[in-house]
Amino acid sequence: MAGREWSIQEVARLASTTSRTLRHYDAIGLLPASRVARNGYRQYDETALLRLQRILLLRDLGLGLPQIAEVLDTSTSRGGEQSALRTHLALLREEQGRLARQIASVESTIETLRGGEELMAENMFDGFDHTRHREEVERRWGLEAYADSDRWWRGMAEGERADWQQRVSDLGRDWIAAAESGVDPASTEAQDVARRHVAWLAGIPGTPAAVAGGDVRGYVIGLGEMYVADPRFGANYATSAGGTQGAEFVRDALRVYAEANL
Repeated sequence: MAGREWSIQEVARLASTTSRTLRHYDAIGLLPASRVARNGYRQYDETALLRLQRILLLRDLGLGLPQIAEVLDTSTSRGGEQSALRTHLALLREEQGRLARQIASVESTIETLRGGEELMAENMFDGFDHTRHREEVERRWGLEAYADSDRWWRGMAEGERADWQQRVSDLGRDWIAAAESGVDPASTEAQDVARRHVAWLAGIPGTPAAVAGGDVRGYVIGLGEMYVADPRFGANYATSAGGTQGAEFVRDALRVYAEANL
């Protein structure tokens, strides 16, 4: 098998794709042909097939071509194909488990309706995505960041999840109260909430704040900027004045804390 090459038609058939798609991947630099034969036909070796497998896996996980290119370039520089494929495999298994729980949930609902029994709301949504921000996390901090945090979340007991959600709620409430009180982001009151916020981030596996040697300072400052730029996140800190005032307060307080302590 060493040194073997496959034609573009063979690769298209094996991967259930089209020659046109492969030519497009070549044109944009995502999957260059290993060589071009004298007759002008593209040939692909084992390394190219490995890269194509990863491209298709990432595409099925919902990433766009520019994101796929970024992930491939980053993961290749950090440890090679086998490490990256292990990460993809873990994600696929997690997705498999999530789909299995969705199937069981829907089957249970059907049986409940068929039997005329009362629906159990707490069982109806098992396996449905608990976060709206998977793509954002993967784009900014990588596939492993999402996989680690998702595994941690799903491994929690019900009481642990409730406690964690209460902690998030308390942080949001205290941020809004501090912003509406008119205190300076550098004040003792605001900096205490910032300290708690960073401690909360450090407890979430997969984030730079939870990884030894991670760029915690850059991560915290970047999150603050994201709270202002992205209304999905900024909504958690919306004050009665509306707009991005609350998110801007959080951003400024986190920056002060990060620059002084991280």
